[in-house]
Amino acid sequence: MSIVFNSKSNQFYLHTLNTTYIIEMFLGEIPLHAYWGKTLHDLPSMQEWQTQLIPNPIETTVGNVRCAKMLPQECASFGLGDQREASLILSGADGNRTFNFVYFDHSIINGKPSLDGLPSSYSEDTEVDTLIIRLRDKQTALELELMYSVFAKVDVITRSMRIVNSGESTVKLNRIASACVDFYNGKNKELLHLYGAWARERTEQRVPLMNGVQKVASNFGTSSHAHAPFMALVDKNTNETQGEVYGFSLVYSGNFEAIVDMSPSDSVRAMIGINSTDFGWQLKPGGTFQTPEAVLVYSDKGIGEMSRRFHRFFRRNLCRKNFRDEPRPVLVNNWEATYFNFDEQKLLEIARKAKSVDIDMLVLDDGWFGKRNDEHSSLGDWVCNTQKLPSGLKGLGDKLNEIGLKFGLWLEPEMISPDSDLYREHPDWCIHAPNRPRGEERWQLVLDLSRDDVCDYLIDSVSKVLESAPIDYVKWDCNRTFSELGSPKLSPECQQEQAHRYVLGLYRVLDILTSRFPNVLFEGCAAGGGRFDPGILYYMPQIWTSDNTDAVERLYIQHGTSIIYPPITMGAHVSVCPNHQTRRTVPMKMRGNVAIVGQLGYELDLTTLSNEDLTVISEQVAFYKKYRTVVQQGDMYRLLSPYDSPVVAWEFEKDGTVLLCTFVQKGKPNTYAVPICLQGLEPDATYIQQDTGKEYSGEFLMQVGIYCLHTVDYQSEIMVFCKKSF
Repeated sequence: MSIVFNSKSNQFYLHTLNTTYIIEMFLGEIPLHAYWGKTLHDLPSMQEWQTQLIPNPIETTVGNVRCAKMLPQECASFGLGDQREASLILSGADGNRTFNFVYFDHSIINGKPSLDGLPSSYSEDTEVDTLIIRLRDKQTALELELMYSVFAKVDVITRSMRIVNSGESTVKLNRIASACVDFYNGKNKELLHLYGAWARERTEQRVPLMNGVQKVASNFGTSSHAHAPFMALVDKNTNETQGEVYGFSLVYSGNFEAIVDMSPSDSVRAMIGINSTDFGWQLKPGGTFQTPEAVLVYSDKGIGEMSRRFHRFFRRNLCRKNFRDEPRPVLVNNWEATYFNFDEQKLLEIARKAKSVDIDMLVLDDGWFGKRNDEHSSLGDWVCNTQKLPSGLKGLGDKLNEIGLKFGLWLEPEMISPDSDLYREHPDWCIHAPNRPRGEERWQLVLDLSRDDVCDYLIDSVSKVLESAPIDYVKWDCNRTFSELGSPKLSPECQQEQAHRYVLGLYRVLDILTSRFPNVLFEGCAAGGGRFDPGILYYMPQIWTSDNTDAVERLYIQHGTSIIYPPITMGAHVSVCPNHQTRRTVPMKMRGNVAIVGQLGYELDLTTLSNEDLTVISEQVAFYKKYRTVVQQGDMYRLLSPYDSPVVAWEFEKDGTVLLCTFVQKGKPNTYAVPICLQGLEPDATYIQQDTGKEYSGEFLMQVGIYCLHTVDYQSEIMVFCKKSF
C-alpha cells in the first residue's frame, strides 16, 4: 500500500516512488500538514517537535472553538483564530461563520474514485490508493471529506474536498479550496506562475515570496489567457535541474485562484481552487458540493523533473484512452489560408496539395454555417451554408475521403450571435443581467450553460452536425470572456453559482458528446490558448496553444506551456510568412521544426507555395511521422531557455531515441558556438547520430555536449541520436 496509517503517532504516510506526504491527526482530531518532500518513513509526532519551529505553538480553546493561530492545517476553516487566508469559508442561516470540523472517521481504499460532475484523474491499474478523512461540525451536522489519491509510479498526489449538508438549514459556501498546504518557512522561496494575454500565453514568471498575500486568478469565466491554473513554490536557487519545487495544478476550466499567504513569522500557506470572488453556493439540506481536483507534484531535482512528472501524469492518468496513446493526424487548417473567403472548389484544391505531401486531414474553420461571411452573425445556427458548400458537409467530407484525407470541422457551440435565428427565438438563452445592456465581444454573446435547456440544445445541435457527415475531428472554440453575469433560471440567492454551474454544464455537454462520438478527436480552443487547462484535457487530448503562429514567439509560448503540459497536448501549426500576427519572416525549416515539437499542423494556402516549400513540408511530415512518438510519449528536457540564451534547445527521449532540437533566435557573427549538454541519457551507453553516423558516449553528450553555431538568425536543426544495441 502507498498509504500507511501509524496509529502510534496518529500519522498518515502517503508514499509515491520518490516522495512522501504526511498528515497528522493533531490531538486526535485536527488534520495537520506534517511533511511533504523526499521519501521519509519516520517522523516524530508534531506535539514532540513543533515547539522548535512554531512560535506560540500550542493551541488554546475558548468554549468549543479552537484558536489554531500557527498550526499547519490541511483544511483551514475561517473563524477559529487563524488569521491567515482560510481555505474554507462558510455562512450559516443564522449568520454564524465559525465552523469547527473535527475528525470522526477515515478510510483507505484501492483505486481512484471519480468526482461527481467533474473531470478527474483515473488509473487503469492498481497503482493508486486513496485516503478519505472525514470531519464533522457537531453543531450543524455538516460533514467534510478530504480526499487524497496517491499515484505512486508517477510521483503525483491529487487532492479534493467534498462537503455534505446533513443538517436542517441551508449553508452558504463562500470559499472552498481544493488543496491547502502550509509550509514553515518561505523566506527563501519564490512563486513561479504562468501569465499572459492573447497571442502571448503562459509566460514564465518568478517572483520572491513577500509577507502578505500573493494571488494569481481568473475572473474571465474560463481559465483564461491571463493566468494558467497553476503555481509552484521554488527555492531561490532552484533551476531546471536542481532544487526543490512544489507544484499545484487545478483540473478546472473556469474561474480559479491560486493563493500564497506568508505570515509575519514567515510561515507560508499555499491554496488552489475555485475563485472565491463572486462565488457563493447555497448548500441546502441533503446537498453536497464537490471541489475540482488539485494535482500536487514535488521535485527535488528542479523544475524540469516537476514538468516531466506533470507530463507523465496528464498523458497517462488524465487524457482519456481513445486518443491518449494514438498518433494524432497531421492536419491543414484553412483559416489563415482563406479566412471566410472560401468555397468547396478552393478547399478541394488545398486538400489535393495536402495529400501530395502526406498530410492526413483538412480542417474547415469558421464560416461554413448560417450566413456567416464575417464575425457579425450566425453563431448558434449550425446549419451548412450551401452557397459555399453546395453538396453540404457530407458532400465535402465524402470528396475529402475520396482524395484520401480525413475531415475536420471548427465549431463554437458556447456562443451566440445577436444576429442569428437562435437569438431571435431565444433571446434569454445568453448570459445577461436583467435590465442591463448586453455587452458584446467580437459581436457575440455567451450561451448560458448553467441552464439545462441550453445544454440540451448544444448536445442536440452538435450531434446533428457530427451525424451529418464523415467528421473525424472537431476544433471546439470559445472566443470571448464572460460579462454581465446573470441567469433568469437561478433564484436571486443563487446568482453567484452561475459561473461554476456554467462549467458544470460545459462538462456535462462534453462528457455526453465525447462519449457519443468516441472516434472523433476533439481539440480545445479559446481565442487561441485561453482555456488550456487540465479540465479540458480530460475531454480533449490536445488544445490549440495560441493564435500566435510566429515560430519565434512560439518558442516562448511552447516553453511556458511545457512547464506543466506535455507536447502531445499542444496544437502547433506552420503558417505563412510574413506571419499574420507579428509580420516576421522565418524560414520554412524553423517554422516546421518548432511545430514538430507539438502536434504538427499547417495553416496556410498550400496551393500558393513553391515546389521548394512543398518539398520541405513533405520532408517535415515524413520526419514527424517517423519520430513523433518520441516527442509525444517521451521525456522532455528544456536545455536552453528562450529567456536566457540566443539559442533555444529542447531534448526529447524515449526508449533510447533522442531528438535534440535547436533554434537560433538572434544570430551573432564571429562568436563561439554554444555548448548544449543533454540530459537523462545512460552514461555508459553509446549513441549514434543518425545523419552523420558519429558515435558518442552518453557521458560525453551530457558533460561536454553538442556545439551549436548561432551566426544567422532563425537557424534550426533537429538531430537524432539512437542508443547503440550490442
